[in-house]
Amino acid sequence: MDVFEAIQKRHSIRAYESSPVPEEKLIKILEAGRLAPSASNIQPWHFIVVRDAEKRKSLAKARWAKFLAEAPVVIVGCGDQKASPKWFTVDVAIAMQNMVLTATAEGLGTCWIGSFNEGEVKKLLKIPENYRIVALLAVGYPREKLNFAGRILHLVRRRKKLSEIVSFEEFGNKSANL
Repeated sequence: MDVFEAIQKRHSIRAYESSPVPEEKLIKILEAGRLAPSASNIQPWHFIVVRDAEKRKSLAKARWAKFLAEAPVVIVGCGDQKASPKWFTVDVAIAMQNMVLTATAEGLGTCWIGSFNEGEVKKLLKIPENYRIVALLAVGYPREKLNFAGRILHLVRRRKKLSEIVSFEEFGNKSANL
């Protein structure tokens, strides 16, 4: 699968099989994050792989993160705010997007989670003070499940057309080719 195909196929998965993620696939996903670009090549990221069922249950307490308890892997993306105060959030996000696309290419599903209590997660995972949590990433094999809410959301909120989000040279200048 090429990169553009992985981008097209990727969607948020909120139901996972209990099958573990093979170690070689997990390492490849983490390596994709490591290889991401960062401002001044500071690489201010640190990723915590959570496989322990009790810890995943604790992470799943947030309102929109209940399914984290069933995802076999949760990757917690942290950024060192002292090393890169202006750019750690962007750098960690780029690295995690590399992970998402690699997971998709490996036949795994993911869901990016922004619903978490940072203080509770930092305490649970013993994250140092200078690190901020940017996002959590559920990873695993998708489980077939009736997901009416997700389907309705995608019907109501379709992707915008390219012509709606792109301008040329100045904001609002449209191209006849879009």
